[in-house]
Amino acid sequence: MNRTVALWLTIGLIGFCVLPWYVLEDGLWNFEWLRDGYPYDTDYAPGLFLLLQGEKLWLAPIPILLLLPLLTIGVSKRNPLFNKVLCIAGALGLFYLLAQGFSIGIRGWNTELLTQTFGELGDRQFGFGYGAMFVGAAFLFFLTTGIAARGVVNGDVFVVGSIGFVIALVSLFILYPVLNMLSSALQDNDGAYSFSLFVSKFFSDKIWGLQCLTENRSCGVAWNSLVLALCVGALTTLLGLVFALVATRSGLRQAHLLRPLTVLPIITPPFVIGLAIILLFGLSGAITTFVADLLGINPTRWIYGLPGILIAQLLSFTPIAFLVLIGVVEGVSPSMEEASQTLRASRWQTFRTVSLPLMRPGLANAFLLGFIESMADFGNPLVLGGNYDVLSTEIFFAIVGAQNDQGKAAVLAIVLLIFTLSAFYAQRRWLGKKSYTTQTGKGDSGIPASLPRRILYPSYALVAIWGTFTIVVYSMIVYGGFVEVWGLNHTLTFKHYITAFGVSMTENGLHFRGSAWDSFWTTLRIAATAAPLTAAIGLVTAYLLVRQNFAGKNAFEFGTMLSFAIPGTVIGVAYILAFNVPPLELTGTGVILVLSFIFRNMPVGIRAGIASMSQLDKSLDEASLTLGANTWRTFREIILPLMKPAIVAALVFSFVRAMTAISAVIFLVSAEHNMATAYIIGRVENNDYGIAIAYSTVLIVVMLTAVTLTQLLVGKSKTGRRVGTIRTQAA
Repeated sequence: MNRTVALWLTIGLIGFCVLPWYVLEDGLWNFEWLRDGYPYDTDYAPGLFLLLQGEKLWLAPIPILLLLPLLTIGVSKRNPLFNKVLCIAGALGLFYLLAQGFSIGIRGWNTELLTQTFGELGDRQFGFGYGAMFVGAAFLFFLTTGIAARGVVNGDVFVVGSIGFVIALVSLFILYPVLNMLSSALQDNDGAYSFSLFVSKFFSDKIWGLQCLTENRSCGVAWNSLVLALCVGALTTLLGLVFALVATRSGLRQAHLLRPLTVLPIITPPFVIGLAIILLFGLSGAITTFVADLLGINPTRWIYGLPGILIAQLLSFTPIAFLVLIGVVEGVSPSMEEASQTLRASRWQTFRTVSLPLMRPGLANAFLLGFIESMADFGNPLVLGGNYDVLSTEIFFAIVGAQNDQGKAAVLAIVLLIFTLSAFYAQRRWLGKKSYTTQTGKGDSGIPASLPRRILYPSYALVAIWGTFTIVVYSMIVYGGFVEVWGLNHTLTFKHYITAFGVSMTENGLHFRGSAWDSFWTTLRIAATAAPLTAAIGLVTAYLLVRQNFAGKNAFEFGTMLSFAIPGTVIGVAYILAFNVPPLELTGTGVILVLSFIFRNMPVGIRAGIASMSQLDKSLDEASLTLGANTWRTFREIILPLMKPAIVAALVFSFVRAMTAISAVIFLVSAEHNMATAYIIGRVENNDYGIAIAYSTVLIVVMLTAVTLTQLLVGKSKTGRRVGTIRTQAA
């Protein structure tokens, strides 16, 4: 038998004959079932033992389909029978597994039509567990192996399997819950479908109104969101590029200090930055009152609205642009710049005509991420929005407010999708089909060109101003954790840290008695689990998008970006609606949190991977394949080592976003799996600002440590360039 087929047949048989078929009451990570009546207890029984006991008879066709690949024993891969058997086994197996899963629920048949057709079932189904997951994976890879045997994508089993795996994940954990949620846009309060109701909601003045042009009122939430997102996308890309240039090409000895400074805002809960901005620039803020007293004017509430949201989002999202652009700037070939200068081009001409055009993939991806992040952000507009309503906050209040109108929330989400997909299309058109390859596998002995003065000195000024402002904001945050009542009583105290993270020694050993420890350890465990999975799936997807051509590639890329374009509030509610019943009962478990983080943050790993991989010549892959390596080995030993900046960006972003996520977490946490941000919001609601700020400070320190360790463990890519010092010309 073919080795790949034998491997997945073994995995499928283990799933059906050994592992519990249905989800465990104590969660996927609990293994108490091994000694609690296994394998005969129906709560923990594998599919085979359920059938032997006369239970869940609808599972009977599954082992037949699972054993069907045995017909390929002794059959060559080139024989049409090989791919036909595998395609039939995989396709029918997946179809039947999903069909029975969605047809049978907690009360028997899920639809009245099935009940009338087959009669009362008299039994129920639980959510899929280990066994069903293993069998589903076996059917999936039977199908992809059969498709590869037909010659699709040059018959590469790894590539076709990767495409199938990513499509399955995206379909199950992005498309299914989102479509389930958006379908409510066409439903009225009684669940009946009404297209006219959808049209009236979609074209309402609240969304598209232009009162701001004729009256002194705010425009519709769609225009407000668009203006804000365009400003944030452009400014974060500019700031990220400036920081990346100063960090890599200024010759400044202290440039390495910019990296933690630019990463600081991304590792902070957004509402904490908003609160710090209010205490600096609010009506009674420190800077506002100082300027008002100095100039003899009355303080105003100017910070609430577009200015405040813009400042907070620039602080929050500039690091995303920096993390994407730092690898792209480092990847520009110095030999090309030296060739330009050899031909007597000035440093300004070299930067404008050689360096900057080669950075276009990074600039486009940074803008797209900033635009989408601004559209999807809900924490900053909630704190600083005032009368400036945006789509994300409107969706939130439509779901959890007094309206409780899921249809309205779905309509607003569709408007948001239109904007983000338009930005995606514009990015693709701007990049076009040009090549941005700068690393070809040949020795590159150049030293990066220094920046021209007309760029260097403004960059210094901008970095100094923005860096100082960032330090002031974070000083306010740290200071707030050590005062009695922030803004009222500034007596220094440690009580907030003791209340949240108190530790004592008892006769039984160390006792973590602080109220925040439980949520802290849960958050750390879930974030550490989600981060490498997010990076792995994101980078594999980027490899498929950049290096492979296959039918439906554009739809494939759209599906992977879909979850990032939808606010976390919608994702949270969509996950609850989709995964609260069989066949995927995940609500209240840690798994649903891990999954939400993986597929919410995966697009960042994809965009960072695409930006970095666009600079790697395909001849590297071709040389490896020519020397006899398969695609998997080429990806592992050639591509990944050259993509270390993208790996760092994906790991760092996914970890810190899991630690600081707010919107989706609010809906998905449970008493057993409480997250740090949910705990902090609870403290803010109880006016315990000191504890909330102290907890946020601890999270910042923990994540800074994690970022540093990730950088050290992954390291930098080795491109064969000689090390040299960039000298800047004195004025």
